Amino acid sequence: MWWKHPYFKFISAAILALILIFFMRELNMISPLITVFKTLFYPILIAGFLFYIIRPIVDWLAKVFTIPVVVSTSIVFAVIAGILALLGRLLFTTIQNQVNDLSTLPSKLQSMTEELQQEVEKKDMGMLSVQSMQQEVTQYFGDLGQRITTHMTDIFTTVAGAATTLLIIPFLLFFFLKDGSKLVPFLTRGLTGRKNEEAYRVLEKLDRTLSNYIIGQITVATVDGILMYIAYLIIGLDYALVLAIVVVFTAVIPFFGPILGVVPAVFVALVQDPMMVIYVLVALIIVQQLEGNLVAPVVLGQKLNVHPLTIILLLVVSAPLAGFIGMVIAVPLYSATKVLVKSAYRYWHLHEKGTT
Repeated sequence: MWWKHPYFKFISAAILALILIFFMRELNMISPLITVFKTLFYPILIAGFLFYIIRPIVDWLAKVFTIPVVVSTSIVFAVIAGILALLGRLLFTTIQNQVNDLSTLPSKLQSMTEELQQEVEKKDMGMLSVQSMQQEVTQYFGDLGQRITTHMTDIFTTVAGAATTLLIIPFLLFFFLKDGSKLVPFLTRGLTGRKNEEAYRVLEKLDRTLSNYIIGQITVATVDGILMYIAYLIIGLDYALVLAIVVVFTAVIPFFGPILGVVPAVFVALVQDPMMVIYVLVALIIVQQLEGNLVAPVVLGQKLNVHPLTIILLLVVSAPLAGFIGMVIAVPLYSATKVLVKSAYRYWHLHEKGTT
């Protein structure tokens, strides 16, 4: 009968899900769920990225020294804490000085503006009103200060949320590393026979896809940051270390990430010496050529099997939808969805053949 067809079951389930969502919305039950999701999303996301980066080291230690995973996880945590403390001690002064110098950047921009204003006053032919421009700037910054004061509560909430996230991430990461190997058996324990094997294979492939992408992209981003730091030192750009760290964080995004990371360097170069902007752009082009022809093919290879045009379209669409975070997770989310859809189709095809 037609009502026994799998398509009818799927459509019925979809309709029931939509009805459930409608009633939950009418009863104002969705808003608390969204709040919970937003609260847990960023800690889980960051801990997940770190999990894929650190897991190979934890597994290697557990295998080589035949120790429990919890012991190898504790050792890795202790080593990472020691490295961070050492780097903080060695680089703290440099980073602090560069950050303090960066805080003087607005005053330098103001000086440049005053010099430009003097030039305009000398060559003003009645087409520009310096006084009106100055009033507009003064009013803008006055309104900006008022807006900052008005939204001080939101700023405090954001800072508190970021601090809470940073505190939660190490605990999440520890338990992800400790119990990560138990996740696949837990998700497949309700299945038996061929279904269990198929589900286990799909989850293993999904895990491998995410691991390949995250480790590869983090490696490429780190290499980009190191190369840009060397380039900044060669051209003599101020705040080289801080600006290179920015590149490491933004270069996690394919294609557009390194460009976004160089934007602060362009502003710094503009204040230091306008000619320096050209040097920064040349350094970016050279580093991108090295990455595209040497680093990325070796590190990433063809592991994802995603066309570059598809990646660009994903980034263009995800940017207005979810901002920076959307651009970070767009490609791995697409790759994971691709694996699940292909596996679901294969499973359905095998099931149909089995029933007939």
